[in-house]
Amino acid sequence: MIPFNKLYNKFSIISGILVLISLLLLIFKGLNFGVDFKGGTLIELRSSDAKINVTSLRDSFGQMNLGNITVKKFGNDEDFLIKFENKDNKNNIIEEIKISLNKSFGDNFNFRRVENVGPKVSNELLKSSVIAIFVSIILMLIYIWIRFEWQFGLAAITALFHDVIITLGLFSLLNLQIDLSIVAAVLTIIGYSINDTVIIFDRVRENLRKFSHIKIEELSNISINETLSRTINTSLTTLLVVLAIYFFGGDILRGFSLAMIFGIIIGTYSSIYIANTIIVKLNVSQKTLSREEDN
Repeated sequence: MIPFNKLYNKFSIISGILVLISLLLLIFKGLNFGVDFKGGTLIELRSSDAKINVTSLRDSFGQMNLGNITVKKFGNDEDFLIKFENKDNKNNIIEEIKISLNKSFGDNFNFRRVENVGPKVSNELLKSSVIAIFVSIILMLIYIWIRFEWQFGLAAITALFHDVIITLGLFSLLNLQIDLSIVAAVLTIIGYSINDTVIIFDRVRENLRKFSHIKIEELSNISINETLSRTINTSLTTLLVVLAIYFFGGDILRGFSLAMIFGIIIGTYSSIYIANTIIVKLNVSQKTLSREEDN
């Protein structure tokens, strides 16, 4: 049996430091919001010249004074995805870009898609994304509160906040772009993390009823070990799929898959060392269950 309980305090300190660093990064450095949340223009280009690459395109767009620019390969080697702020809000910006690209590369581009996101729409998307994350956390809290005792609910929600804040802190540290796909990844991480936590909590509650003489610290350790094989199998199989997306899904899915990879790891970790540490600190016992059931 692996003695997870002997490391509860050490990992609590490490997690506290990581959360603090993440909060400082979010406050002072902030997040690198993409076109979805800042507004701007997205262009999908197809090149007929194999010599044109991301670097040369980025240099060409950089000379156009368009603000923050992102250039990525999109699908095939000939396809490129460009996002930029259009900070001067020019109405004829696409025509200017076509003229500039023709001067630099000749008539070698096919504009396959052009999308504009205005500041009002981007603000609404950002607001909706934040609301979606908080509503999902609140609904998870209600579910845990109904299914378990309040101590379990508090532990689960603390673990969720831990996962979300550290994931966002990583994106801030690496200056990775935040778009709607990252919001989808965060929501998936929330669901994944709570699922793993609920399974362990279910076993903890079963063992509390069976072994009233065992203290909660040892009993939580027994419960983690009893569900460990399922946790490992679920995490590894999910991780293999997301790793495949990261390496073979192209740049357009790189941020989403990276968020998922980190989220799976941190979610599995928090289920063991955050959620269980809290119910141990709250000294959950068979008496706690009896009082809740009597009420």
